[in-house]
Amino acid sequence: MTIFDAVLLGLLQALGEFLPISSSAHLVLLPYFRGMEYQGLAFDVMLHAATLLAVLAYFAKDWFVLIKDGLTKPRSPEGRTLWYLAAATVPAAVAGLLLNDWAEHTFRNPLMIAVCLMVFAGFLWWADRKGGQNQNGFISFKTLMLIGCAQALAIMPGVSRSGVTITAALLLGLSRSASARISFLLSTPVIAGAAVLEIGNLTPADFNAPLLWGFVSAFLGALAVIGWLMKYIKTHSFDVFVYYRWVLGLVIIGFYFLH
Repeated sequence: MTIFDAVLLGLLQALGEFLPISSSAHLVLLPYFRGMEYQGLAFDVMLHAATLLAVLAYFAKDWFVLIKDGLTKPRSPEGRTLWYLAAATVPAAVAGLLLNDWAEHTFRNPLMIAVCLMVFAGFLWWADRKGGQNQNGFISFKTLMLIGCAQALAIMPGVSRSGVTITAALLLGLSRSASARISFLLSTPVIAGAAVLEIGNLTPADFNAPLLWGFVSAFLGALAVIGWLMKYIKTHSFDVFVYYRWVLGLVIIGFYFLH
């Protein structure tokens, strides 16, 4: 892998992890379109680790309050939210453990990715129009568990972890800003868990210049993307991401059959 490809993959990870366009789909599709050899889940996890650091940095104050209240005042709204987030992570963790082999092979079919991109984009389009206006920082256990169950679907490339959790949150009555915030917070333990599970696949030979540049580009890109998206959705819908996914899905299908 060249440094240019590693930086490109890092930026794609940053864009796809937090924008509702599916990072895993893009990390699979770039090698497919460019004729690159897929680098494997280990490289993906290192990029996920970079975005994990970014989301921790951006929401550092939120996590400080959540952890502090969760340990010292577990019955307070923020204290309960911490433990609700932990419980809501379980469905995605179970899906990851049970379907890891499918995630690495079966789910990476380009046609399946295209279908997931387009179908779940349709759900996001619908949810954005049906979503509520709840700006409240506290979310019930039932609501968070339903969002967590939706997050488990992101094991399939093309679904988009952020996209499916934002879709679920909107349908459950949260506003766009509240949906994005809870999606980012819920991503933290999932990304961390994936990194822990896959870090053992890395060898000293993997720690080279391309990996370093990919990590740095993913971290810096993720910080920029999170900040931009949180401002953007205050005055805009998710339509631009929906249309992008529909177009990309059609391009993938056309490329697949014509290539």
